[in-house]
Amino acid sequence: MTAALEALTQVARTGDGNILEAAVRAARARATVGEISDAMRVVFGDHTAVPEVVSDIYGDAYKDEPELATLSARLSDFSRTTGRKPKIMVAKLGQDGHDRGAKIIASAFGDIGFDVLAGPLFQTPDEAADMAVSAKVHVIGMSSLAAGHKTLAPQLIDALKAKGGGDVIVVVGGVVPRQDYQFLLDHGVAAVFGPGTNVMEAGRAVLDLLEGRLRNA
Repeated sequence: MTAALEALTQVARTGDGNILEAAVRAARARATVGEISDAMRVVFGDHTAVPEVVSDIYGDAYKDEPELATLSARLSDFSRTTGRKPKIMVAKLGQDGHDRGAKIIASAFGDIGFDVLAGPLFQTPDEAADMAVSAKVHVIGMSSLAAGHKTLAPQLIDALKAKGGGDVIVVVGGVVPRQDYQFLLDHGVAAVFGPGTNVMEAGRAVLDLLEGRLRNA
């Protein structure tokens, strides 16, 4: 098996041979998918997919809505009080590669007036916590569509506490069964936003949490 994996790495490095054929040979030699991936990773590294955040979409759509004006005014007040815009990181953890919802939320919150950081796909809770603490975010919005929320959200909260980010508010959005809401709330999640949540309502709820934290600081 070791020889087959080394041969795969050599094909990846030199381009001499068929990489799929070499991978199949490694599999037939009882190499795991992880071992095959590692054999190519030493040459190619890891691909990091970062969701693209667009702007000037929701702002135009809601420009005549009183709700947007109210949110904008409250965001301005928060910014004046704290010296900077409220910053939210939209995180995709684990093997959840469905990023459409995360991109929608990131773009919408940016248009509302939040400072938005879009994390890459497939982060571990530790990696997300490191990024959040380094970027000094106020909130992490964990987007979940692959049923990992009951494992990943508590791990994220624990990682934040361990890294000095215990004051970061964690909210979860996406495909989360209603019966799991209380579990998440009991484990430190501040709010849960299910499918179909209006972006303005989500923005108001997150700002409510931020203002509440500020008042109790």
